[in-house]
Amino acid sequence: MISQEKDSLSFKNGIDNPSILTTHHFGIFSSRISTNFKYNPPKKTTFSINTVSGNNFHPFVEAYFPRDPEVRQQLSDLIWYDRSFSFVDQETTPADYMNIVIDAVIKEFRIGLNIPVAKNHELAINLRSYLITKGTYPFSLFTSDETIEWVHSNIAGGEDPYGRRYYGLNQVNFEYFDRNGNTLKLENNDFFIGGIELSHFYYPTLSINESKNIFINFGSHLGINTSKFNNSLDVGISANAIKTFRLKNNYEFNVAVGTNLLRKNLINFKEVIDLGNNKYLATLESNLEITKYTSRGNFNAFGINYQIQSRYNRKEEADYYTLIGKWQEINGGWQHGVTTLYKAQSNWSFIYTYGTPKLQFSIYIKQDFLVNNAPDFQTGAGLKLPILN
Repeated sequence: MISQEKDSLSFKNGIDNPSILTTHHFGIFSSRISTNFKYNPPKKTTFSINTVSGNNFHPFVEAYFPRDPEVRQQLSDLIWYDRSFSFVDQETTPADYMNIVIDAVIKEFRIGLNIPVAKNHELAINLRSYLITKGTYPFSLFTSDETIEWVHSNIAGGEDPYGRRYYGLNQVNFEYFDRNGNTLKLENNDFFIGGIELSHFYYPTLSINESKNIFINFGSHLGINTSKFNNSLDVGISANAIKTFRLKNNYEFNVAVGTNLLRKNLINFKEVIDLGNNKYLATLESNLEITKYTSRGNFNAFGINYQIQSRYNRKEEADYYTLIGKWQEINGGWQHGVTTLYKAQSNWSFIYTYGTPKLQFSIYIKQDFLVNNAPDFQTGAGLKLPILN
């Protein structure tokens, strides 16, 4: 292993990923928690900038949620696509109603500071913003509708399996009518500040740090959401662990696991859109990374990250909701705008990082192998550099 002096240790600090949070069309309005797989606080205050592009697509779908317990029980005996519910009025057939259509490439821009505040403590400040786009070339080379449908047609998935071509490529159709009668609508080139996030991390000094190369940290999180659709306060906690294996020929292998819990909308500063009636979002994440150090103390690292997040809506509603969509006109997936809100969101990220003692640059791709399309495919890049001693 190369010496401490040559190792980029002010920077190669465990697994230091860029922001790999998804561009989920509900998630972007809340302050979700980025998993922290570092060994220690940074030695210097670090500035970071991240850019993300994700293709989100759900055809128009309507949903009814009957309020009558007997009707709910009758519908729960049927598989969801065989259910029929005739809404007359709220007196005779009381029900909640929503509809949603999502078609856009969502861009995220995030800047942050990571500040060492004591030997074992770190403060992280992040500002996130979003741009809603059609996803045209060359600005969305890998996440455009055209690229994704070319892959479906020529490599995997089949010709237009979810109706992108049917509804039209490279367009924005982003509208959600919640069960409280509120509408969230975004147009092409709409830009908004999502919010500011404050995180405190504590890295305890333990005997296993030296003897086992195992490092643990705990985080507390506060998020202030500033968009007009969800002007609110979120709070959360996290716990993460990383194990390092020092290998021959200047190689290093890291294995990490982490979990976090976010309480959404602890305080609403005004009326907000219903972005899921599950008050809590829980996330479980794992990461493998192999690193090769050079003789000059630089490094190349390749990582695989798996993330699974709890559902946005309460699971029991999936037993009785009734969905209406254009199932006759597209091959499949017309129901995803509602059904995926009742499923855990999972994804895989493949990350490459190059680092020197003065900077760290990362790129990644993210794939949703369950094809929940929230997003279907995502790319991102991040740059970090120390700015203060």
